[in-house]
Amino acid sequence: MKKYNFKYFLPVVLTSLVLFVACKKSYLDVPPTGSLSPDLLANKIGVAGLLVGAYSLLDGEGSGAGTGNGPWATSSSNWVYASVAGGDAHKGSDPGDQNLITPIEQWNCLPSNGYIDQLWQQRYDGVQRANDVLRIMRKAKDLTPADTLELTAEARFLRAHYHFELRKAFGKIPWVSEDQSYSAGNFLTPNLEVLPLIEADLVFAYANLPEIQAQSNRCNKWAAACYLAKIYMFEKKFNEAKALFTTIVANGQTARGQKYALNAHFADNFNPALKNSKESVFAVQMSVNDGTNGANANQGDALNFPYGGGAQTSCCGFFQPSYSLANSYKVDANGLPMLDGSYNNTDLKNDQGIATNDAFTPDATTPVDPRIDWTIGRRGIPFLDWGIMPGQNWIRDQQSAGPYEGMKHMFYKSQIGTYTDASAWSNGFTANNYNLIRYADVLLLAAEAEAEVGSLDQATIYVNLVRKRAQDPTGFVQGSPARYVIGLYPTFASQDLARTAIRFERKLELAMEGHRFYDITRWGIGATELNAYQAHELSSNYKTLTGASYKTGRSEYLPIPQNQIDLSQVGGKSVLTQNPGY
Repeated sequence: MKKYNFKYFLPVVLTSLVLFVACKKSYLDVPPTGSLSPDLLANKIGVAGLLVGAYSLLDGEGSGAGTGNGPWATSSSNWVYASVAGGDAHKGSDPGDQNLITPIEQWNCLPSNGYIDQLWQQRYDGVQRANDVLRIMRKAKDLTPADTLELTAEARFLRAHYHFELRKAFGKIPWVSEDQSYSAGNFLTPNLEVLPLIEADLVFAYANLPEIQAQSNRCNKWAAACYLAKIYMFEKKFNEAKALFTTIVANGQTARGQKYALNAHFADNFNPALKNSKESVFAVQMSVNDGTNGANANQGDALNFPYGGGAQTSCCGFFQPSYSLANSYKVDANGLPMLDGSYNNTDLKNDQGIATNDAFTPDATTPVDPRIDWTIGRRGIPFLDWGIMPGQNWIRDQQSAGPYEGMKHMFYKSQIGTYTDASAWSNGFTANNYNLIRYADVLLLAAEAEAEVGSLDQATIYVNLVRKRAQDPTGFVQGSPARYVIGLYPTFASQDLARTAIRFERKLELAMEGHRFYDITRWGIGATELNAYQAHELSSNYKTLTGASYKTGRSEYLPIPQNQIDLSQVGGKSVLTQNPGY
């Protein structure tokens, strides 16, 4: 009974792309109606279909997301686990809605939390589908050696991605390969450090994937290179990362053959009409109005839109930027960030507690980085093509969640029905891709690697490339009363200064994109950074963080879901062990 429920280690059940493989054969075995046998898929077309199935779970949906708390619990953007938990944003909405997010935001998640069990299942479903490609491919007779090499490389790339998602969230986890099965008696391994195994998959993918793909959504050689270099950063292999980033910057290109480069404007990365650009290294593909009632849309972010007030987004007021994030965009007289933490001495002027019908004049004197108003919706500032952001009228519960709205996942008003799904229950089902890696991320990781090996001049060059793009006045929010100022760094005078500046630049450039908590964890600064964040948000009357405390040695990772520990029992003893402190 236990092993039947341990579904992420069973082969995938497919209707069109999902396959059920029995644990053993007997005269009692009856294939489920509408399913396909492994032998029927053991050919070029079948294996290609299985690969599509493995890609399809990149959006965070699928069997793990089909039960419990909805696709937001497994969103590919990790907005709950990395952005809310990392201090970019408050949970938003009202205190009672989706309240399983609150303990995650407070770094006090219990092993019984349904969100994390769903996350575990969905990501391991992705691992399983990648492994199915590798397993069934061995039986195929019509694959050429070249076919086999590329299909293996793509499957191993995807397997690396899904394991990496689990590693970032849970720390030490089981590694699941294509050779594990119930019949072999090796269906489960204990928790272990999987980064070296992820690295090996990506080394293989980098060596064997083509540079050009027929479809822009498929991984190519350079996407694998960027992923591999990022793994090196997590492993603190800075020399290896520096060398690979140098190669990527010189030669990297998208799957359709565009050389990697920054888009002309920062905001271009978040406009669904401009997706799959030269800055998009590897993205989760979203589509709408394709006859699937929104099934292929970006459902994981569907809760995170303005609520009421004629916003026409229907739902649901979650994922509201924090006071600390807004304050981080304040700059000094040289247009540089306040790296000493003084940005939080006072909050930027906002309309907390001020009704939409009451007078409010936005701040036109405090100098701010122009990226703030493409990241955070603020009262009195133009909000895409929706007009002036009206403040409280767009906020579901300003008293409990704060005055700000997120923007990067937002569609334009003129895109309703074109880049939103007309058949879905909310306009929040959008065609906005999620960039797992974009080139600005690559440049800032490259800067970090250079700083760690002592190349401070090159580290400065990479950071300033990102900042220089934001300097262009044609990329500012037009018609805004805000005072936009952004400067370039002189060559970093020390390694410590370089580290601080690069880390802060990642905060500004990649805010609300699902990176922050994982960055803080790999830097080992969680207690300092997040406890200071908690103290400031409380001082700004964000009461949801009352009693929250980040604890070193515990809070870096989510607990292993208790349900999965229970299901891992062999001979009455669980193979999986709980993370420290839970």
